[in-house]
Amino acid sequence: MIHQLLSWLHTVFVQQLDLWVILGMIAQALFMMRFVIQWIASERVGKSIVPVAFWFFSIGGSSLLLTYSIVRQDPVFIAGQSLGIVIYFRNLWLIYKEKRSDPSF
Repeated sequence: MIHQLLSWLHTVFVQQLDLWVILGMIAQALFMMRFVIQWIASERVGKSIVPVAFWFFSIGGSSLLLTYSIVRQDPVFIAGQSLGIVIYFRNLWLIYKEKRSDPSF
């Protein structure tokens, strides 16, 4: 099982590596930075500053894109969508925490 996983990871992240994948990784990193910057801003104020629906659509879309990218063995989208899902759930947790502590919500 571990050998199969390592073989799959080698196929996806090593055998497919070329200039287009490197360019795609750079593009994905730039795309994801907008979410990292938004996440840092939310952490600084201790709450999400984006509408809740944004996070639910992000989780849905990202989950589908991650599933697609795993099936297609696309290392650019696997790397990008994996980090995004963590950020989306963290922001939903910050919103939940804020609503729980503020009875006026």
